[in-house]
Amino acid sequence: MTDDSKFHHGDPTAHIHPVVEMKNIEKHFGNIIALAGVSFDVKPGECHCLLGDNGAGKSTFIKTMSGVHKPTKGEIFFEGKPMNFNTPRDAMEAGIATVFQDLAMIPLMSVTRNFFMGREPTKGKGLGKRFDTKFANEVCVEEMRKMGINLRGPDQAVGTLSGGERQTVAIARAVYFGAKILILDEPTSALGVRQTSNVLATIDKVRRQGIGVVFISHNVRHALAVGDRFTVLNRGKTLGTAVRGEITPEQLQDLMAGGQELASLEGSLGGTV
Repeated sequence: MTDDSKFHHGDPTAHIHPVVEMKNIEKHFGNIIALAGVSFDVKPGECHCLLGDNGAGKSTFIKTMSGVHKPTKGEIFFEGKPMNFNTPRDAMEAGIATVFQDLAMIPLMSVTRNFFMGREPTKGKGLGKRFDTKFANEVCVEEMRKMGINLRGPDQAVGTLSGGERQTVAIARAVYFGAKILILDEPTSALGVRQTSNVLATIDKVRRQGIGVVFISHNVRHALAVGDRFTVLNRGKTLGTAVRGEITPEQLQDLMAGGQELASLEGSLGGTV
């Protein structure tokens, strides 16, 4: 049984208006209720972590915020105004960028080509219009440098980068194209320690630029490294929101894992959970 009293609400940013606010969001797929009254918001310059185990509803939440799914019930506000995103492009044009786990990159293409995929800068007119390689290369190298990555060259195939560096390409791309909210879907789940550290450092850089970050994860330690607020999702419901410094890693982990159920199992297994 989960105890919401573990969450405190002394949020020092309470006076700051959210960029995105989701109120009492429900999402039904036939008789299946994937989200059951989820409320969540993210403010400029903060990293709000949404934590939950497999099956908690994180993927449905991401797709609802980013315009893939329309909510069955509830309201979404963007910069204080009611908003209906009919497609992911609607959300993207408003300033909500999502970096999914698969990153949507083509390994054999250059970093620059991946950076500008679908938004290629051109020069010339008519039949003479072509990809502006010089401008694109300069932008790509500079934007990656801002994120702490020095490329061997802009023609470097993106597949030669580490997993953490590819995450950084996706994040830098979203920032360059005007993201106000950056949704990161388990960005550290398949990375080693050093690559994870690089990605967390990138998230911190983005937050310091005034961009709101929604960090989706099941890893409490990674969330606590960069998070300002933490919301736990369990079976499609939010269990509360905590502010940095007001909840312990053990409390967060306990809530994610099912509270007393985990404690009971740990006792029966001799403390090995």
